[in-house]
Amino acid sequence: MKGKLYLIPATLGESDVNSVIPSKVFEIVETLDEFIVEQEKTARHFLKSIGYTKSFDSIILHPLNKHTSFDEILLYLDNAVKGKNIGMLSEAGCPCIADPGNVIVEMAHEKQIQVIPLVGPSSIYLSLMASGFNGQSFAFNGYLPIDKKDRARRIKELETIIYNRSQTQIFIETPYRNNQLIQDILKTCKGETKLCIASCVSLPDEFIVTKTINQWQFKIPDFNKKNCIFLLYK
Repeated sequence: MKGKLYLIPATLGESDVNSVIPSKVFEIVETLDEFIVEQEKTARHFLKSIGYTKSFDSIILHPLNKHTSFDEILLYLDNAVKGKNIGMLSEAGCPCIADPGNVIVEMAHEKQIQVIPLVGPSSIYLSLMASGFNGQSFAFNGYLPIDKKDRARRIKELETIIYNRSQTQIFIETPYRNNQLIQDILKTCKGETKLCIASCVSLPDEFIVTKTINQWQFKIPDFNKKNCIFLLYK
């Protein structure tokens, strides 16, 4: 009998794990001693924060990031094929949502390994829930172009989709470029278009506010080096 692949959610930052992750997740994680992780250091930190009791010297952590070769990845589920349960842990939030883990899940399906997603926080979905925007039709666009002209063009394209399809558009930015992106949004979008900025979701300094572009012009907090989600709607 083959093992299972558990998709394990992590906190979105330094928050109380008990307030955002169900106890059932802790129980399942405690049974595992092999994990696929983005960074070993942060994986150990998270496991320690949820009270994981196994010795880190005795567990297996497979790195999955831009430095991991495809040949390495092909071996990561070998023990699951042999009957062992394995966990995949995200750096923050839920695995495979704005995260490279989908290649592992795809491979698990090909090998007929059961994939079990566990409940936990996702900044994308929590932000959408709190935005007041259309949750029936939405698109996550990842990062916008870095080039200023290309970025402005892309913002305008997303705004056009909002008005033509009534579809919420969601995107992110590298934390140190947040303020620059906000200025580009304010310069590019119509005054009546609505922008929701969600920062540090589920953390003590959480900020989720929806205003029109015109309303945002009056006062914009400093979002430099903060994890943010941006949502546009009409």
